[in-house]
Amino acid sequence: MPEAAPAQLIEAAVSSGHDLGGMWVEQDDWSDAVTRATRKQLSDSGLKLLDVEVAWIKPGDPDPWLEQLVDIAAELGSPNLLCVSSDPDDASTAAKLQRLLDRAKGTGVRINLEFGLFTEVKSIGQARAIVDRLDGTGQGILCDTLHWSRSGGTAQAIADLPGEWVGYAQLCDAPAAGPDLEDMDDIIEDAVDRRMALGRGGLDIAAMLSALPADLPISVEERSAALRKNFPDLNDRAREVARTSRAWLAQHDNQTE
Repeated sequence: MPEAAPAQLIEAAVSSGHDLGGMWVEQDDWSDAVTRATRKQLSDSGLKLLDVEVAWIKPGDPDPWLEQLVDIAAELGSPNLLCVSSDPDDASTAAKLQRLLDRAKGTGVRINLEFGLFTEVKSIGQARAIVDRLDGTGQGILCDTLHWSRSGGTAQAIADLPGEWVGYAQLCDAPAAGPDLEDMDDIIEDAVDRRMALGRGGLDIAAMLSALPADLPISVEERSAALRKNFPDLNDRAREVARTSRAWLAQHDNQTE
């Protein structure tokens, strides 16, 4: 629900019975007052966050805003900060992630690097090589079903990740046929408009899920133009995502028992 304000995200998560919430933080719309109000609303509602996003690493000098995002995640009680990179220099990306990791020390916030064709970190292998450069603890790799599938990822590559690097994962479905890999606009549209409810598309969600650690928190990343059109009310949209996701997960559990 990209159009939702922070208060609406919390309301939708609570009203739809999600176990946890996610918080999108926009620099231009955020302030200390928003942090305080959001923290109070979370406390009053009893909702806990799974992640805060998005720390977007860009070429050039380190962006002080990303370190502020670490502080915001800590203040809101989020155990995860989602990071992506548009810096084409892997060493530079690693150095900027290291700054965030150092900032997060002692806060309980994990610094997660998400890979995807729409970024400069395009595969799980490239993400692993970057995170391998980091010193300390609290670093992670975030696996998203769509990005893992579209980049040719394997279940074994997920299973081979150090367990302490995997704090949560993002699931979705999508058409089996992917975007034109030579067309960045098509790649982006695939990611923000064409995702589907779990079990409605052609991605091998079960293979990814089986490679992840047991009892891992799951975020459903169902960015979908159809979902936004068919469920304009944010609370109704959240309820539909909860309904379809739980139905698929229950069926998956039954098939693997």
